[in-house]
Amino acid sequence: MVGGFGGAGFPNNLIQALARKGAKNITAVSNNCGTRDGELGIMFKNNQIKHVIAAFPGPHANHFLERFAAKEVTLELVPQGILCERMRAAAAGLQGFYTTVGVGTEVAAGKEERVLEERRCILERPIHADYALIKAQTADELGNLTYRLAARNFNPIMAMAAQTTIAEVEEIVPIGAIHPEHVVTPAIFVHRIVQAKGIRYAE
Repeated sequence: MVGGFGGAGFPNNLIQALARKGAKNITAVSNNCGTRDGELGIMFKNNQIKHVIAAFPGPHANHFLERFAAKEVTLELVPQGILCERMRAAAAGLQGFYTTVGVGTEVAAGKEERVLEERRCILERPIHADYALIKAQTADELGNLTYRLAARNFNPIMAMAAQTTIAEVEEIVPIGAIHPEHVVTPAIFVHRIVQAKGIRYAE
């Protein structure tokens, strides 16, 4: 899982590091599929992602579009709210949920359908991940996180839905420096912290 939405809240330094490491055959879960070489774009450029679960591939995801046209990557297109809820279901230990969203469309293909309260619904399954790469503003030394404005987006839910969460942060402060009521992601969900300012792009 890779956090971020519309350019905000992407763990770009972690993405660049993973790209340099050369990991292959990745199944990625992200709202979008990169902006040119930015965000996940570099990983599609390097043909490191084999399957992506996303809500908005995006008109500027040129590397994804090239790989998709060449049938070198597959896509599961998920409505944005359903993407978020499927990750939240994983975080909450739910086995799935019924929704009216997507009924009668390609989204419903192969999914169980039921009528609940006189409305057609389809069953959506949770999305789990081995790793979540997320971006936060501040971490304390335990791993409690706060976010900056809209950069919060998918990051807190992804942190809860993955077995291992790696957080890229702007600053690390002493334990107790973050007021308990300001903690968005508790440290119990965070396994690694990487302090990185700015974006270092692969050469």
